[in-house]
Amino acid sequence: MDRLRVAKTYKLYVGGAFPRSESGRSYPVRAADGTLLAHAALASRKDVRDAVSAARAALPGWSGATAYNRGQVLYRVAEVMEGRRAQFVAQVAAVEPDAEAAVDAAIDRWVWYAGWTDKIATVLGSVNPVAGPFVNFSTPVPTGVVGVLAPPASSLLGLVDVLAPVLATGCTAVVVASTDRPLPAVELAEVLATSDVPPGVANLLTGRVTELAPWLAAHAEVAGLDLTGAPDELRADLERAAAETVTRVLARPDASGLDRMRAWTEIRTVWHPVGR
Repeated sequence: MDRLRVAKTYKLYVGGAFPRSESGRSYPVRAADGTLLAHAALASRKDVRDAVSAARAALPGWSGATAYNRGQVLYRVAEVMEGRRAQFVAQVAAVEPDAEAAVDAAIDRWVWYAGWTDKIATVLGSVNPVAGPFVNFSTPVPTGVVGVLAPPASSLLGLVDVLAPVLATGCTAVVVASTDRPLPAVELAEVLATSDVPPGVANLLTGRVTELAPWLAAHAEVAGLDLTGAPDELRADLERAAAETVTRVLARPDASGLDRMRAWTEIRTVWHPVGR
């Protein structure tokens, strides 16, 4: 007898689990030619709050891990992505051209950021000359929970570009995936869940950016906000909402990888007395 096809359900990724939206809503996702691919979970503001709470709970453990350990974890993500390369290519090919090149670049990008985890302190930190019997040095520390709006036109590579630098610096993330191209994001969430990334470090939501972004920008426990995927008509409102809670904002979609890592770190300066 022929087997029934096991249809895949596309859910959210929050706190290391795959819940449906608390609202029970979903929306159709279509290929570039209009073919129906699946129905993705349509996240709500309650899902945003749950994701921020999960990211906040995971922050002490992730930011307190050694930079070397974080690099190992990110490299493991690249390993698992490499093993599932064919699945990613199939997902990306349905919605954008040059899928193989995009997937390969996304995997390589994870490896690149994995190598930066134990080097960013050297690049951004310094030992400062001071007068007197003191040693003064500055070192970068993670900003905290970062809300990320993924670029709408790039389903996987654009997502990696905005998520990986957040994790590399020791921050935790709540990501709103591309509204029209969310399926590779769910595939990446499955990789994160089966790698060594602790639950809550990365949380991925699918749904309407216009509905979710205002709640993410105004949340008091979000310390950073990446507006890469924000619609132009919404940017000013999101920046004003972030300003209410003194949230750091990255508003440059073309920011380099190093600039993105710099955006999610704060410089802490320490004075230490030295005897003569």
